[in-house]
Amino acid sequence: MPHFDKINPEEETSCERIQRHAEELGDRVRARGVATKYPMADPMTLRSFSLGEVAEILGVSGSYLRQLSIDGLGPKPELGTAGRRSYTLRQINELRAYLASTRPKEALKFRPRRREGEKLQIISVVAGPASTTTSFYLAQGLALQGFRVLAIDLDPIGSLSEMFGYYSSIMPIHHASMYAALSYHDDRSSMSSVIRSTHFDGLDLVPGTFELSRFEDESTQRFHSENLRFPDASIRMVSALKEVEPDYDIVVIHCGLGSFLTAGAYEAATGILVPVRPQWRKIASTAMSLNLFAWFVSLIRNAGRPVNHDFTKYLVTRHNPRDVAEQEVVASLRDCVGDNLLTATVWESDAIRQASDKGRSVYELSVGDVGRSAYEQAMESLNSVNAEIRDIISEVWGRLRRL
Repeated sequence: MPHFDKINPEEETSCERIQRHAEELGDRVRARGVATKYPMADPMTLRSFSLGEVAEILGVSGSYLRQLSIDGLGPKPELGTAGRRSYTLRQINELRAYLASTRPKEALKFRPRRREGEKLQIISVVAGPASTTTSFYLAQGLALQGFRVLAIDLDPIGSLSEMFGYYSSIMPIHHASMYAALSYHDDRSSMSSVIRSTHFDGLDLVPGTFELSRFEDESTQRFHSENLRFPDASIRMVSALKEVEPDYDIVVIHCGLGSFLTAGAYEAATGILVPVRPQWRKIASTAMSLNLFAWFVSLIRNAGRPVNHDFTKYLVTRHNPRDVAEQEVVASLRDCVGDNLLTATVWESDAIRQASDKGRSVYELSVGDVGRSAYEQAMESLNSVNAEIRDIISEVWGRLRRL
């Protein structure tokens, strides 16, 4: 990229001026800890976790972890001021492996990866209010719990991808999304070729790009050219995920607004998660999404392929538990969908909002970044939701029955 330090602003062309602005703005963004991987390659980093945080994540005492470190067992933590120990997420996962091997009776607690005979769990998050944030926190939360997670962004705008630092909708990047793995053309790519790493150890991403819209257009043409017979668009999603099935425990699919991609997400899914805002005008939007869901599934069934999900759950998001009107909406939801409504809710949170403004999640921040009260409240809410979803997955795998 050219440098503009010595260029007289009055002599700049419009193109040079815009490019200089882009470079300067990019420098300022990165100086504030917001990294971008597309089109610029600046890797995001994840903070280290204090010994107390690691103890809470693993469900052991801090004194036990401290003694392991003193004895030279497990990964070697970084020593900070006053001998304070901290671990990277990769080291936390190494600790999981170590504890699982030395305490085999608790192996599943420390290292919850799926075992032989347990099928890959594919959770499709229905498009609607808060679906991007829900997908983001679910994927990160499950990765922090020790699962191998693949997040797939089916939004052509790449809204989930941006939260991971991949600004993939800005430039015409060829074959960087699910389009490459689902394409009808001869240059169709392998699923593994479109997977990108993230700054969370154990969490990978398939970015969303403008090419997803091209897949919708091509699928629509095929749909009409074949006398409205449902094409093989959705089965392609199933086949693509089978290619990487051994590499992951859980796949989180962020559904966009595309018909054929969404149908593929629903056919591939083992579970459906429906984010719901506790406001009646938002409930109306959710009801429309559910009608589309039923239509997509009916098309798949008409093509002769059964669609069976292990669970369908509704998650109340951005919930103010002190708001009487919202309490009434939540009560009405539970009366309508019963036990399909998760008990835990994601509370309306200043910490989550501030984290988003910083281009981060609450999991990536520390108490001092947003204030202790707001931080602890947000973490309690998010962890409760992810723990409930983890229990659902464990039940599907039959683990709860074996305890």
